[in-house]
Amino acid sequence: MYIVLFVLDDPSRLDKILTAWTEGGIKGATVIESTGLHRHQRKLIPMRYLYSSPLADEKDNVTIFAIVDDKEASDHCLALIESVVGDLNEPNTGVFAAWPLSYVKGISGNKDSEGD
Repeated sequence: MYIVLFVLDDPSRLDKILTAWTEGGIKGATVIESTGLHRHQRKLIPMRYLYSSPLADEKDNVTIFAIVDDKEASDHCLALIESVVGDLNEPNTGVFAAWPLSYVKGISGNKDSEGD
């Protein structure tokens, strides 16, 4: 099994990504609001320096986690994401990562699973 992590830069695209994943056979995901270090540091600027800066309206990120069966499924997640947000090598799209899990328990329909 693999874990997939995706930090979405534009939270307004979350529903489209979740719909694409659902229609693409991804069975579940966890979504959390998140903030990156760079955005957090920019928010620490005292308000008197912001004036009407676009920083005042800047939104946080959304992070999506999912456990999938194998590397092919993680690659499929990436393809579905890029079908919504475009190439992740472009700025302001997001960050994707996936890695194998050594142990998984508690996923409906699966017995305890240990990696190789």
